[in-house]
Amino acid sequence: MSSQNYEEYWKLTLEYTDFNDSKFLKTLQIVVDKIDALNINSNYSYTTKDYQDLQNEVLLQVPKTASNINDQLASTRKAINQCVKLGFIEPFLASYHKDTKEYLSANTNKKRNTLLSKIVYSNAKFNSSTTNIHSWSQINFLLKTLEEVGKLHKKEIIALMLVNIKEVSNGFLNKSEINRYTEVAQNNGFINRKYNQVGYLINLLNKLDDIVFIKDELYFKEDAKVIFGEDLKQEVKKRDGYLHRIYKNLLKEEVDEKLGQTKCMLENLAYPSLVASHIKPFISSNDNEAYDPNNGLLLSRNMDILFDQGYISFSDDGDMICSGKLDDDVVRYLKKYKLDKIFINENRKAYFEYHRTEVFNNAK
Repeated sequence: MSSQNYEEYWKLTLEYTDFNDSKFLKTLQIVVDKIDALNINSNYSYTTKDYQDLQNEVLLQVPKTASNINDQLASTRKAINQCVKLGFIEPFLASYHKDTKEYLSANTNKKRNTLLSKIVYSNAKFNSSTTNIHSWSQINFLLKTLEEVGKLHKKEIIALMLVNIKEVSNGFLNKSEINRYTEVAQNNGFINRKYNQVGYLINLLNKLDDIVFIKDELYFKEDAKVIFGEDLKQEVKKRDGYLHRIYKNLLKEEVDEKLGQTKCMLENLAYPSLVASHIKPFISSNDNEAYDPNNGLLLSRNMDILFDQGYISFSDDGDMICSGKLDDDVVRYLKKYKLDKIFINENRKAYFEYHRTEVFNNAK
């Protein structure tokens, strides 16, 4: 590390921070159309004129607000380079990621966000541009590091921006290595000097699937859910991992005793993985309620999501109640399921009442 040039950092600059915005989508579409037009001839090789023509097309169709033409062109180049840095487009207009067109045609922001996550993870290279090829795959490196250490504070994420990825043979850093880079970033004022680029990176991470910031720390969502409970928007209650395992074991034992096998209480299927789903949400429960097996159902992941988010609930007789926000086809499918009365007792009825009132009626 002593020979590291700390100004050779992750250079992420973006013209647009909303990747579902019409201006970004229009810019990306123009670049894709240009590549398709240029590559009709398989012998095509990049020229400066092609890039200038592309800039003019983008500027014409996605006007910039700068007062002079030089600033307008600079913003236009930044917008085109953004498509390269995020991995949608290859440098020198050589091609585009195989999922780029699907991203452009996606009918929902949710689908686009999932495709964004895939494209950025597999192909983003922040230091590349339309006229420069660079080998560092920063998001891939960051997420492998997160997998290694479990969580990353924002200061540690910023410190990672100093890493020369090419020099890291195993593709990630361990905790002690992160600590050394963090110390350097703090001592040399990197955070303050690169404020905008740090902001672009944090903004991008907030848009990727299956990772989440809890306060100032980045987690994989599955890990965060174990630590903080189902509602990741509320961070004030930390789950006791050992008590939660006991809680889940008690639910498994209840099902084993009554059905002869560990199964989803609702679907009566022995899935390889089942969720101990709180009836009264963990975040709203006191210490006794949080680990009371009567305040739980052993469910498949699909049923857990619907129940946890309040799209389904249950009457005191175990009949399923479906939210009006669900499609008719989904409701017809779900209505065939009923919670067996062997799983209903007075304590669970009290929790069901809470769920119907506070969770089901407030489904978003």
